[in-house]
Amino acid sequence: MIPDTAMTDSTAAPAASPETTFPTLLEHADTAPAATSSARQAQRQAFEANKLKKRLRRLVGQAIGDFSMIGRGDRVMVCLSGGKDSYAMLDVLLSLRDRAPLPFELIAVNLDQKQPGFPADVLPRYLASRGVPFHIVEQDTYSVVKRVIPEGGTMCSLCSRLRRGVLYRVAGELGATRIALGHHRDDILATFFLNLFFGGKLKTMPPKLVSDDGKHVVIRPLAYVRERDLARYAEVMAFPIIPCTLCGSQENLQRKQVAAMLCDWQKRYPGRAESIFNALSNVVTTHLLDRSLQDFAAIRASGMAVPDGDIAFDDDPCIDAGARSVRFAPGD
Repeated sequence: MIPDTAMTDSTAAPAASPETTFPTLLEHADTAPAATSSARQAQRQAFEANKLKKRLRRLVGQAIGDFSMIGRGDRVMVCLSGGKDSYAMLDVLLSLRDRAPLPFELIAVNLDQKQPGFPADVLPRYLASRGVPFHIVEQDTYSVVKRVIPEGGTMCSLCSRLRRGVLYRVAGELGATRIALGHHRDDILATFFLNLFFGGKLKTMPPKLVSDDGKHVVIRPLAYVRERDLARYAEVMAFPIIPCTLCGSQENLQRKQVAAMLCDWQKRYPGRAESIFNALSNVVTTHLLDRSLQDFAAIRASGMAVPDGDIAFDDDPCIDAGARSVRFAPGD
């Protein structure tokens, strides 16, 4: 009886020679792990992108809720410049509008300031592709700024005032009840230090305010969002970014220097920026020097303990705890 091991299958393919088999095996050995690695990387990127989008949506929703930015039936004019921040703001607001328990409208508005080389077709094409109602305003503020500001001077202040006037006018024409600006958490922090260092004021950009003319409510839905997250989101979403040739091209701005200072602080002492930002929502007016906030002449000893009283002669446990939580970078 012939052993089973000696039997052959007439349908089996002929054995390949070592010369033809080994290179084929090598080829499969090289490409299979590479394909698997590429698939895993794509899955990881998709996971991170989805996590980032959820974080932005949560932070914007939290800011809107904390400061009552948008109410039922509001018509929100989203100011779209073509930069990463305003693109992200519009994208997240669109996502929240579709999920919101109360109805509100969005209309995107762009001010074409007639900067040389401005690609006027980019924003209309993008907005049409997203199905967003939009309005393009053409006004040559660029020439005004270039004519008034001497070469090398800071253009931001005048440019901002001109833009603001146009946007307020358009908001009235469109019946907008809210004007949404794309300032983020880092802008708010930088503005605080600019006022502190150069303006002699404890002041920053509020998340919600009434416009200078008293006719409009201005909101900043990105108030809780970090700039680096917006930069990452712009890459993930491949927004068609339009660079600014006015303030965006000026490297000597105090705002950029303050932003660099904050970035360096955050690298050297992780958590410092968060602590400063949280302080803006935790103001103890009785422990400042502003006489309009505190009637110092009326202060008298009452003989009663004050819950949030002065501890000028003691160590502050909150400050001590905060200092202990700061992580110093290597070499500091």
